[in-house]
Amino acid sequence: MSEGIVLPPVERGTLLAPAARVARLDDAYAQICAAVSGESDAIAVQATVAALLWETLVQTNWCGFYRRISDRTLSVGPYQGTMGCLRIDLSRGVCGACARTAKVQRVPDVSLFEGHIACDDRTRSELVIPVIRQGRVLAVLDLDSPHLDAFCTEEADRLQSLVDAVFRDVEL
Repeated sequence: MSEGIVLPPVERGTLLAPAARVARLDDAYAQICAAVSGESDAIAVQATVAALLWETLVQTNWCGFYRRISDRTLSVGPYQGTMGCLRIDLSRGVCGACARTAKVQRVPDVSLFEGHIACDDRTRSELVIPVIRQGRVLAVLDLDSPHLDAFCTEEADRLQSLVDAVFRDVEL
């Protein structure tokens, strides 16, 4: 049975310096890939990745996936944290923008993002990574934090690389 990720313990809710957050992601990357290696079920991979990123990214208050269920709608998938929005229209919010554009959305202050959806009023910054297959966004990895500017560009780059790697052979 897996014991989760092996990283130095850090109290949940702590906002580490960007270099320390990137180092934690770098340390977790291979462990996350190994945990889902050989698994082809999208829900199993999403659930495992969300749980392990929850352990890694202690600055988050929500960490999980929204699955694209139509040309207009995302539906909540596996996640860790407080209750998420059940459905998100692609015309709204940070997740909708990511799904529409197929581009990473790094929002240091969600109050400045026009159309932000407040699933949790405590969220102050957000990072959303597209899960792309054959040029189409099939899901997004959504990370929320109660801290302003809780995600840096290097974290976004590493997370995009991780998502691309772990979903390469997954049936979405």
